[in-house]
Amino acid sequence: MSLRKNIIANYASQIYVTLVGIIMVPLYIKYMGAETYGLVGFYAMLQAWFTLLDMGLSPTVSRETARFHGGSTTANDYRRLVRALEGVFIVIAIVGGGSLFMGADAIASQWLTFAKLPLSEVATSLHLISVIVAFRWTCGLYRGVITGSQRLVWLSGFNVIIATLRFGAVIPWLIYVGSSPIHFFLFQFFVAIFELTVLVFFAYRLLPMLASGQRIKWEWAPLKPVLKFSLTIAFTSAVWVMVTQTDKLVLSKLLSLSDYGHYALGVLAAGAVLFLGGPVSSAIIPYMAKLEAQNDQESLIKIYRQATQLVAVLVGSAAITMAFFSNELLSSWTGDRFLADKVAPILSVYALGNGILAISAFPSYLQYAKGNMRLHLQGNAIFLVIFVPLIVWSASNYGAAGAARTWLLMNSLSFFVWLPLVHKKFSPGLNRVWYSNDTLFIVIPMVFTGMLLSNIIDSNQNRVIQAAIILLCGMLVMATGVMASSYLRIKIKEIFLNFRGRELN
Repeated sequence: MSLRKNIIANYASQIYVTLVGIIMVPLYIKYMGAETYGLVGFYAMLQAWFTLLDMGLSPTVSRETARFHGGSTTANDYRRLVRALEGVFIVIAIVGGGSLFMGADAIASQWLTFAKLPLSEVATSLHLISVIVAFRWTCGLYRGVITGSQRLVWLSGFNVIIATLRFGAVIPWLIYVGSSPIHFFLFQFFVAIFELTVLVFFAYRLLPMLASGQRIKWEWAPLKPVLKFSLTIAFTSAVWVMVTQTDKLVLSKLLSLSDYGHYALGVLAAGAVLFLGGPVSSAIIPYMAKLEAQNDQESLIKIYRQATQLVAVLVGSAAITMAFFSNELLSSWTGDRFLADKVAPILSVYALGNGILAISAFPSYLQYAKGNMRLHLQGNAIFLVIFVPLIVWSASNYGAAGAARTWLLMNSLSFFVWLPLVHKKFSPGLNRVWYSNDTLFIVIPMVFTGMLLSNIIDSNQNRVIQAAIILLCGMLVMATGVMASSYLRIKIKEIFLNFRGRELN
């Protein structure tokens, strides 16, 4: 399967998953109420914290799968590694999910603040959440096998089905069966079982066949060669979770579930920015690992730079549009101007922070492909020590607004201070052209376009017209980025010339 098809399939599914998840939120609030939606936001946060138990195993299986297909490991060694990882995943799922299950009553009574929901319903919902989180986390192993095999078209289609069930099919369930939090999470429990079952079945079809009568036993030995790399990824993942979720954890204690639901609304909308970068990273990470295994450095850097420009245009245009039109976006989405005024400042700052983060992630992909995460480990350790206490302090003293500003600050510092050191070590000479041609020369014109449009366009219209204006402005911002991107200009020119050639023939 070609890289281009994988990226297109990833984007198609990710756009669908993101849109269906966002579009349905007003209906969740309508049928369940803001307090129950706050519990849904708490579930999303717990799911993110649960990845701390991953210990870098999911990215490791994806990388080792790509290496197997690149000819760097044998079929037998690869099967032994997958078997070893399965055992670890099952044990961690039981221990992690079981711990959360046993602590559900304490979380409901001592951590969360709610006024309308009965304590028993909140506790039962948390019990269901603990099982759902464990199931969905276990899916990561089998998604790694599928991703490393570059079967992303199939995976993208399956993601669409799961998203339709999780976000769309639950609405009729809430209307006709029940709208309590227990009903909502019971439906998600059934979807999680279905998701895990299908992923296990398909992943096993992709594994190399065993000889007749051969059985793979669980052993610790296959994990030893990848343990150092896996633990490095684990620390990186832990830092990622702490940096991206500490504010949400602190605010879940400080805010009522109702206010936390409003806060989660802004964070969810801003999260669409990160989703736009996800399909590219999912496609290029195993591809870059394969190029590194083949020692094709020229192609590796070329893909790295082209993907950076693509993400700078797509993610940058979304982040800038959200930042300058946050109030209008929320108003047209929810139909509630009061809610829009309350959430817009959070959306603006988080969108910009997420946009910088999506681009800043690229040097880590380079280190991942080369199998050397030491510098990434050191950098994350420094930022962990500095910024996590800062997030706790700002969230505790200034609430959601303080956490949002800290989020933007730390991502800006990472982009301008740390990334040059990574490029200098792994690809000397790349830094200047990456910052100029691949990022800043693309993003800065888009910022000026967004600023200009926000000052000259009157978007105080009804919801439909308002949404159309925002879409038009976003397209203009993106068009500015396309014009500034050398890679996309060349691709558009090639498409145009090919079209003209077919027309003349």
